[in-house]
Amino acid sequence: MQDWGVTWDEVEPYYDQFEHIFGVGGKAGNLNGEIQPGGNPYEGPRSREYPNPPTRPSYEGRLFADAVTSLGFVPFQGPTAAMTQDFRNLYRVQMLECARGGFCSSHVCAQGAKANPLTSVHPALARQPTFEMRPLCNVLRVNKDSTGKKATGVTYIDARGNEVEQPASIVILGAYCFSNTRLLLLSGIGTPYDPRTGKGVVGRNYSYQQGGSVHVFFDDREFNPFIGGGQLNTSIDEMNGDVIDRGPLGFIGGAYVNTSARGAAPIKGKVVPPGTPRWGREWKKAVAHNYRRNMAITSHGTCMSYRHNYLDLDPTYKDAYGLPLLRMTFDWNDNELRMMKYVDERCTEIGRALNGSGLGGKGKGTHFGLVGYQSTHNVGGAVMGSDPSTSVVNKYLQSWDVSNLFVVGGSAFPQNPANGPTETIGMLACWAADAIKENYVRSPGALV
Repeated sequence: MQDWGVTWDEVEPYYDQFEHIFGVGGKAGNLNGEIQPGGNPYEGPRSREYPNPPTRPSYEGRLFADAVTSLGFVPFQGPTAAMTQDFRNLYRVQMLECARGGFCSSHVCAQGAKANPLTSVHPALARQPTFEMRPLCNVLRVNKDSTGKKATGVTYIDARGNEVEQPASIVILGAYCFSNTRLLLLSGIGTPYDPRTGKGVVGRNYSYQQGGSVHVFFDDREFNPFIGGGQLNTSIDEMNGDVIDRGPLGFIGGAYVNTSARGAAPIKGKVVPPGTPRWGREWKKAVAHNYRRNMAITSHGTCMSYRHNYLDLDPTYKDAYGLPLLRMTFDWNDNELRMMKYVDERCTEIGRALNGSGLGGKGKGTHFGLVGYQSTHNVGGAVMGSDPSTSVVNKYLQSWDVSNLFVVGGSAFPQNPANGPTETIGMLACWAADAIKENYVRSPGALV
């Protein structure tokens, strides 16, 4: 475990900046140190409100809020980057209000309501005469000069299969966690991590994210699972981080808990009570009966980093260009298993408070497996920090070894918090961009 190398006061303005670029909707729970009704009372102090209002609770959300309130928890509408009203961001890019049409997760939004770089930033960039996007390209490596201390550009394969060398005075790796780490390893930048000795940094501190769910079934209530929106959820945060006294519980970390309505896919969204046959007439009857008569209590938990969980280049498998693929070595540890046992028990208590006709849980084994979607929240491998012996980049996400190389993304996380990584990744992008613009461009060299 290690610190990120930054303080809350340093980065809070960049969370705010990201929210106003991506049109995040929510209700502040802590404005300049004063707790606000309707928001998350356990969040860090923010300097101003979200740019958009919070979501309106779904029927499931109202039931969840009543149940958790009866147990002493404080419910709130979780923040979302699916527009809660028509919104024009600070780059003058227009996004439309979410119509709650379902098929939100893992799908493109036909309404243009779901914020991402292509909808929130690219339209403004495209208007700039100095901007050029080259799609369908695959970067193979970062090129360096004879000293190995300066990046000279990148080599990539273009859309026609040609190998192209692109010179650059600044190189920014802004890919997914795995791709950032793999490009560093393929480029020979930074010392690869060795789990036997604990030495090296690239590939170190990989972690994933724990989660679980309890389904509540009803005979007397019906929902509309087909309709939903991205992060349309009602949440509680009393089991997260330092809010709970974890000493007697035997674990560190925690989770937030919520119920969400993102739109159940017709095939993926078939939930049946425990004991239902896995096929045949009875299974079909159970699917038809329960499709509109269940809701899920879900948890989203932390994952610590461990010496034996890491990323490296695979010694056997290669990609289409003959380059080694990235290998992930990972398993759950006792701390995370104890944490999720505790959180699952609390979710079951909430489920009972909903007074349904039955409960069912999504079983988890004691070992990590790739069967079934879990999340895309992979982090680490090129972590940020204040010590070059335990981190790949400094607090501004600048490479310790190559000063004109910046590595931005979930790869920078030293551990995985309970909350989803998206906003923190966006914050780090704004933070690094400001450091590049205001400091590095004016005086190239190490910023720390």
